Amino acid sequence: MAEHRTMQRAALLDAARSLLSEGGTEALTFPALAQHTGLARSSVYEYFRSRAAVVEELCAVDFPVWAAEVESAMAQAGSPAGKIEAYVRQQLTLVGDRRHRAVVAISAGELDAGARERIRAAHGGLISMVVEALGDLGHEQPRLVAMLLQGVVDAGVRRIELGAAEDPQQIAEAAVSMALNGVRG
Repeated sequence: MAEHRTMQRAALLDAARSLLSEGGTEALTFPALAQHTGLARSSVYEYFRSRAAVVEELCAVDFPVWAAEVESAMAQAGSPAGKIEAYVRQQLTLVGDRRHRAVVAISAGELDAGARERIRAAHGGLISMVVEALGDLGHEQPRLVAMLLQGVVDAGVRRIELGAAEDPQQIAEAAVSMALNGVRG
């Protein structure tokens, strides 16, 4: 029975990923989750008490996977600059991944303070990964620079998701160039 519940919970999370990545937070409704999974709407409530609870669990499940992929790419790089490039490139590569799109689609307004804090902490963990590499490059305030660097990554993510005129590869190259060379190109 517990295994069946685990499978249904996983199916609900997968349906939530699809709904979020296709239609944003408005698309994530209990009737839509029920329809996507073939469960009765009342059954959906047995697993999650609210949309925010679905969102919170998705973040708890998917964000660490995403962060681990970034960390793994950085670990394979030999130099501090290579680690920074991997940090930027891997996050932009993950944009097409449904798990990433779902997490990005979640607006902070949907979440209670505790959930927002957990997401901030997870994001902080992502930023912490690059702080050491920035320190190794000689930055006096590597944490500040890491936050600004994440701003460049976030802007690249938004451009890719908007389906900007540029190819995602061009956006990634520009973001990496910005990260490594600043505005000098």
